Amino acid sequence: MVGPHPFQMAGEKYVHAVARGADALPVVLPVLPEPLGVAELLASVDGLLFTGSPSNVEPARYGGEASQPGTLHDPERDATSLALIPAAVAAGVPVLGLCRGFQEMNVAYGGTLWQRVQELPGYLDHRENKDDPLDKQYALAHAVQLTAGGLLRSLAASDRIEVNSLHSQGIRELAPGLLVEARAPDGLIEGFRVAAARGFAVAVQWHPEWRVLSNSFSTALFAAFGQAARERAAQGRRS
Repeated sequence: MVGPHPFQMAGEKYVHAVARGADALPVVLPVLPEPLGVAELLASVDGLLFTGSPSNVEPARYGGEASQPGTLHDPERDATSLALIPAAVAAGVPVLGLCRGFQEMNVAYGGTLWQRVQELPGYLDHRENKDDPLDKQYALAHAVQLTAGGLLRSLAASDRIEVNSLHSQGIRELAPGLLVEARAPDGLIEGFRVAAARGFAVAVQWHPEWRVLSNSFSTALFAAFGQAARERAAQGRRS
């Protein structure tokens, strides 16, 4: 809501990352009570970015416990994204998931989530301090170990990178068919790809869209996503 009116919006950081990092035209897809047809959407796009959000995937979608009071949810986004993700990957549409999008991709393929990682023994507190200025909230917070032979490692040309950390939820059980691409120091999965995907289908828990051009790995990630989308466009969006 903005004032009394509901809005369909995307954060400027995501729009900028697509426009400048991926060198693509960002278009916001609406999330409606009656979801748009998956086939029609896939015929109209060259790639899909599933962004972060203040809301979390509803636990009923993965058999989780009821959310803590005050947790934000967006059932219409859940209905749209959880149907769209596997269909897009199967059709060869490039997919990049970030934060909530990372969690959505895991749930879409049958995985589960921890809702409050910071309360689990042996895990780090991966949340930001919301009272800090944005520069501090999105500052690099910890390293992730990149899987040997993985896509992210090839983009980084290194086995470790530093990332920001602004999440409470995290992967509990990785869905079948997803391959780990990155782990936090506490072992939490922070990156994966879809093993059987015909094209680019990757997700990360952190926020590479933040000042995308000032971080070499973030720039490489969005550039790879944009290149995959251009290749899809050149194929005439054939499925």
